[in-house]
Amino acid sequence: MFGLLNKREFGGQLETFARKQLKKAGCKIVETNFSCKLGEIDIIVRDQQTLVFVEVRYRKNANFGGASASVDRKKQSKLINTANFYLQKHNLGNKEKCRFDVVALQGSPERLEFRWIKNAFGE
Repeated sequence: MFGLLNKREFGGQLETFARKQLKKAGCKIVETNFSCKLGEIDIIVRDQQTLVFVEVRYRKNANFGGASASVDRKKQSKLINTANFYLQKHNLGNKEKCRFDVVALQGSPERLEFRWIKNAFGE
């Protein structure tokens, strides 16, 4: 599935894999790679009545805390600010129930572990 790819292509393939897993779980993809001056959100989905901002992280191993631990306070703050901008841009304001999830991918491409952490952090 992943073949010989550079880092950017590999990241794109990982995000595609994450989207497929989220769709299998019943989520509806709203947008991918939303970008603005404040940052980027990898995937935005609707999980039933909730708008979910998803950060996809990959680590080869669990050294230094693994994939999920790489979403530190600084990254969380950036994601929150970017999500607020997205909500304002789409005139959603306080009308939407939202949450922040992390899809943590770990291991070799041949043995990729998928972990979906719902409500991984909040505003």
